[in-house]
Amino acid sequence: MQAKKRYFLLILLGIIICLLCFLGTKLHKNSHHGRIFQRNLYSFFDIEDEIFEEDLHLSSKQRRETASESKKQRCRMETCFDFNKCKLGFKVYIYPIQERVSETYSKILRTIQNSIYYTSDPEQACIFILSIDTLDRDTLSKDYAKDIQSKLDQLSLWNNGKNHIVLNLYSGTWPNYIESLDFDIGEAMIAKASLSVFKFRPGFDISFPLFAKELPEIGGERAYVYNSINNIPPFREYLLGFKGKRYLTGIGSETRNSLYHIHNKEDIILLTTCRHGKNWQKKARELNDTRCKVDNEEYDKYDYKKLLYNATFCLVPRGRRLGSFRFLEALQAGCIPVLLSNGWELPFSEVIDWSKAAVWGDERLLFQVPSIVRSLSVPEILALKQQTQFLWETYFSSIDKIVNTVLQVVKDRVNRHLARSLAVWNSFPGALSVLQEYSTSKSQFPFYYSDNGTSPGHQFTAIIYATSPVMLSSAPLFRLIRTVAKSSYVHKMIVVWHCDIAPPPAQKWPGNLGVPVLVKTRNIKSISDRFQAFPDVQTEAVFSLDEDALITTDEIDFAFGVWREFPDRIVGYPAREHFYDTTKKRWSYTSTYSNEYSMILTGAAVYHRYYNYLYTNSLSTVFTQIVDQSQNCEDILMNFLVSHVTKQPPIKVTHRKIYKESMLGSSGRTRTSFSLDQQHFSQRQACLAHFVQLFGYMPLIRSKVRMDPVLFKDPVSNLRKKFRQIEVI
Repeated sequence: MQAKKRYFLLILLGIIICLLCFLGTKLHKNSHHGRIFQRNLYSFFDIEDEIFEEDLHLSSKQRRETASESKKQRCRMETCFDFNKCKLGFKVYIYPIQERVSETYSKILRTIQNSIYYTSDPEQACIFILSIDTLDRDTLSKDYAKDIQSKLDQLSLWNNGKNHIVLNLYSGTWPNYIESLDFDIGEAMIAKASLSVFKFRPGFDISFPLFAKELPEIGGERAYVYNSINNIPPFREYLLGFKGKRYLTGIGSETRNSLYHIHNKEDIILLTTCRHGKNWQKKARELNDTRCKVDNEEYDKYDYKKLLYNATFCLVPRGRRLGSFRFLEALQAGCIPVLLSNGWELPFSEVIDWSKAAVWGDERLLFQVPSIVRSLSVPEILALKQQTQFLWETYFSSIDKIVNTVLQVVKDRVNRHLARSLAVWNSFPGALSVLQEYSTSKSQFPFYYSDNGTSPGHQFTAIIYATSPVMLSSAPLFRLIRTVAKSSYVHKMIVVWHCDIAPPPAQKWPGNLGVPVLVKTRNIKSISDRFQAFPDVQTEAVFSLDEDALITTDEIDFAFGVWREFPDRIVGYPAREHFYDTTKKRWSYTSTYSNEYSMILTGAAVYHRYYNYLYTNSLSTVFTQIVDQSQNCEDILMNFLVSHVTKQPPIKVTHRKIYKESMLGSSGRTRTSFSLDQQHFSQRQACLAHFVQLFGYMPLIRSKVRMDPVLFKDPVSNLRKKFRQIEVI
């Protein structure tokens, strides 16, 4: 019996030993395969830095340099950023320009200088921008700046890069195109195109898109869907399209050289050419590339623009670097990007959800791409297309938008308690139009009522702009106050007193109104002060009125009721229009009455109070200087601003025509002579031209919509109608 137990134990021990040997071999193989996969992956993603075992024999100097490099790689906002510098607010300082910079970098610097965050005082600065052009670090480029490291060492404010943003479009050169810059960025954040996930430091660096030199500084080309008369159908002539270079050898050649495998000449059109570079024919012969001739012939059959705008999906393979110009071109065209660039950190991925606008492919699994795009349903395709148009217009259509998005991302990191949610970044109108200082709640903005299932408040605050002395109790200002007070929806009245003569004493103002009237006289120096974000305004709706506005209580109530249905628009009575003058080749302003309009004058208009905050806090001083110099055009500027944000026209209420330019100037002053009328009109024409130039495009949108009360002008008794005064006028 004992012998059997011994044999059993020996057999069991043998089995255990065999099992352990088998598992050890398996683990060794897996570890070996893992290392091979890791090496292949690093090679595939063009990671130039190799991994070495720690050298125990490093000198003390080498150890310090290694520690410094390690710290730089571990940089986070908490470790490499001085938040104390931002106590005075989010301000950006640009070093004095002392040498020539490229045209693109000059546009970037101008954009920052024109922003509301710019400061010329480094003591007030939270963020520092170099005046040294770091955009192009390709040594073969004419824009390559030399000796950057020595220049950085001479900057007294450099502080090893702390609180600095270094901007870069191109790094490395032929044949390796390494990502690392040829100078030490220290503890600076880097905003870079073609940034890989291996180099990207999450929450610290910023990946932005590769953009062409031709990208406008402001404005930019409109998204294709918005620019079309009809909406783009879900499917176009081609399912998947691409046209571009293919590289015979080197980085990026593997993917593009394989595209011909899935090009079927029917609904998948993937065209490449090796006809580029100085010696492409010689290289093709040396490499025995027999496809060059065939590819070039096929390539010439298709126009790039037609292919771009007639494809549902656009392939975006990596080039020599991870990023590609095709990415922004596809977004603008409403063509869903299909990304073939493994390891690319997508632009602004910290805040933009690219799963809603793009499709990921895998360079190693090219043959799966056709089945991936065919598997998407029509609703999914429409949603992706819609998001491409939103993202293009909001964040990518101009250098101004790209740079401001970079600043806003950093600002959200600095002011974490005010950081906008991903829902705000990825839904209309986008984070650039939603100032977090106004409110951290989406329900406080005019754009999100439908998202929250709420409706605007039931009261408004009337802001009356007064410029004329009041001598009699029958003065237009007092008459208007009595009219507004009769509304059951008014919460409060604020009189903005912009007059050299002091306002009447309290006992002279209309009494027994049942509504408080506040008179603002302090710091009222400009016509733009009528749009101040007064803390006294506690309602969501603001009813802006000129002191001489001829309006009835019913008209006020009806306009407010219409606004509650369209809280993101300007709703009102006096309408004006813009048009393009082909003879003078410019946009023109007109007060001629027609069935179309694009502006609602703020002499009698209701809108959301957020637009006053936006007017005061988001516009560059260049805009307000134009208004201040002319003491005119503030209503045009407000219409520009709201249409720019909403991409919608204002709404005119009823057909009333009584407002004439000679009677109701934007300044509130009555026009009494023809010469004054001409001067007033010329000023407004000049303002319109200046605003178009500053916005970079014409944001105003023409409309024929007019809102009338129910039973308006119907042949029934007036007693049956709710707003009886409107038809009596």
